[in-house]
Amino acid sequence: MQNTLVAVDLAKQIFEIAVSHEAGKVAKRLRPSRAKFLNFFAQCPQAVVVMEACGTAQYWAREIEKLGHRVVLLPAQHVRPYVRDKNDRADAAGLLEAYRNQAIRPVPLKTSQQQILGSVHRLRTAWLTTRTARVNALRGLLREQGVFIPEGVRHVVPQVWALLEDADSPIADALRPLVAEVVSEIRDLERRVEACERQLQALAREMPVVERLMTIPGLGLLTATALVGFVGDVRRFPSARHFASYIGLVPRERSSGLKRRLGRISKRGDVYLRTLLIHGARSALRAAHTKQQPDRLRAWAVRLHQKHGYNVAAVALANKLARIVWAVWKTDEGTFVSIPAAA
Repeated sequence: MQNTLVAVDLAKQIFEIAVSHEAGKVAKRLRPSRAKFLNFFAQCPQAVVVMEACGTAQYWAREIEKLGHRVVLLPAQHVRPYVRDKNDRADAAGLLEAYRNQAIRPVPLKTSQQQILGSVHRLRTAWLTTRTARVNALRGLLREQGVFIPEGVRHVVPQVWALLEDADSPIADALRPLVAEVVSEIRDLERRVEACERQLQALAREMPVVERLMTIPGLGLLTATALVGFVGDVRRFPSARHFASYIGLVPRERSSGLKRRLGRISKRGDVYLRTLLIHGARSALRAAHTKQQPDRLRAWAVRLHQKHGYNVAAVALANKLARIVWAVWKTDEGTFVSIPAAA
C-alpha cells in the first residue's frame, strides 16, 4: 500500500492523475472525467492518494477512503513552491514532491457533519455581510435626504419604517418604494441569520463536544460549533500552544542567537475562529469586572487589564481560552472547572 503514491490535481470536469512507485519518477498519467474518477480508484490497488486541500477535496477524500485508500490533503500554499509551470501535469508532479517533505503538515479530513457545521457558518457570515452592506448603504442614502440614523440594525430598521409611514418625513416620494424594498431585504436577511442559528442549535444537541466547549467562559454556540466545524480533529496538535499558534494567537518571534524577541500576535490561521475567540474573551473580560469573587482565570484577566489595557488583556485571554479549548476538547469527557481565586 505504501509503495504506490497517487497524486490528484482536482478540477470540475477533467482530473489529472500521476502515479509513482519510486521517488522522483512518474510511472503513469491519466486524465479521467468526473464520471470515471472513482472507477479508477475502485480498480487501483491500495495506495496513498495526495491532493490539495481545495474545493471538493474533503468530499473526494471521503469517497476515496471508502475504497480502501489512504488520503493525504496538503495545504495549497505549501504545494505551490514545487510547481514551476502552471498546468495540470506540473500540479500533479508538484504534489508528489511536496508529499515527501515531512515538514508540511497535512490538512485533516473532516466528517460530513463537520462540513455541514462549516457550511452553516459560511452562509450565516455571508448573509450578515450582506445585511451590513444594506444597512450602511441605506444610512448613507438617507443622509443625503437629511435623515440621520445612528449605527446599528436595531436603530435603522424601526426608524426607517417609521419614516416611511410618516407622509411628512423628508424621504422623497420617488425613493419610498425602493427604501421599503431595502428594509424588507434587511428583515429577510435577519430571518435567514436566525434560521442558521436555530440550525446550529439543533446540530449542537447531537454533538457532545460542543456542549463541553460551551462550559468554557466566553465560548457560546457560535464559537463552539465553529471550532468543531473548522478545526476537525484537535488531537493532531501535540500541545495547547500548537493549537493557539494554529489560530494565530501566539506572539510572532524574531529571535537570533541569545536574543529572544517576541512581538505582537502572528494573526496566522483562521481569521474567523480568531475573531470569535477574541470577541468571546472581551465578553468574559466584561463579565469578570461585574463578579464580586471572580475565579482564577477571570481574576488574572482583570489584573492584566489594569496593568496593560483592555485590548491586550482581551487578546491574552483569547490565547488562554484557546489553550483551555485544547485541553477540554482533547479529553473525551472533560469540562471546564472554575477554580476560585486566592484571597
